[in-house]
Amino acid sequence: MTTQSTSQKIALVTGANRGLGRSEAVALAESGVDVILTYRSNADEAQDVVARIEALGRKAAAYRLDTTEVDSFAAFADDVRRALKDDWGRDSFDVLVNNAGAMLETPLGETTLAQVQQLTAVHFTGPVLLTQELLPLLADGGRIINTSTGLTRFTGDPSYAVYASMKGAIEVYTRYLAKALGSRRIAVNTIAPGATGTDFGGGYLRDSDQVRDHLSGLIAMGHVGDPDDIGAAVAALASDAMGWVTGQRVEASGGMNL
Repeated sequence: MTTQSTSQKIALVTGANRGLGRSEAVALAESGVDVILTYRSNADEAQDVVARIEALGRKAAAYRLDTTEVDSFAAFADDVRRALKDDWGRDSFDVLVNNAGAMLETPLGETTLAQVQQLTAVHFTGPVLLTQELLPLLADGGRIINTSTGLTRFTGDPSYAVYASMKGAIEVYTRYLAKALGSRRIAVNTIAPGATGTDFGGGYLRDSDQVRDHLSGLIAMGHVGDPDDIGAAVAALASDAMGWVTGQRVEASGGMNL
């Protein structure tokens, strides 16, 4: 059993050097949580996030992690264990946000085995095995937040079929994990962003006025989401107030395709 030895909460957010992960890490810090964040590349971006969090009066650390390189997970867990002991005087952290992801288009008739394997690795195999590796370090009463997409509820461009299917798999895994960890009072949920303006997929949701105008007409609140909207939702799921909510898919889409 892993316990929390201090009152200061700590979150671990993967893929937090940019996009949704950056906003999630900052939102958690704004809510009073210290953050361990990971990045696959662009170490300078990660250090910028660390500086932003520290400017908020919170503690932060950044580590390189490619969530498709499963053989590196044990060493990464050792790095986290050392950081917890040396920087926080703890043997556990409180919130795991599996955010790291990538987008590949897989049009019907043109999809390759390599594309399917890559999407499976980053959106399903990685989160499953990384979560398993980190579970001994997650405090009882903690949180796990997996990342899905609005495209598991409604269908978009058919070229996103494999991507959305992997997100559907992580939603099912979330429910099973919630049941398995209930005895430890660990709440496990999925955050499912709708159309959000980031650099994901080449940044078309952020940069194309035509695309944004079209999608805004499909959203009850009348506009494409901002990364900070998702960050705020993740911080809410991580809060003490959401401890009785588990095994749920929480869509943060402004009411897209209702």
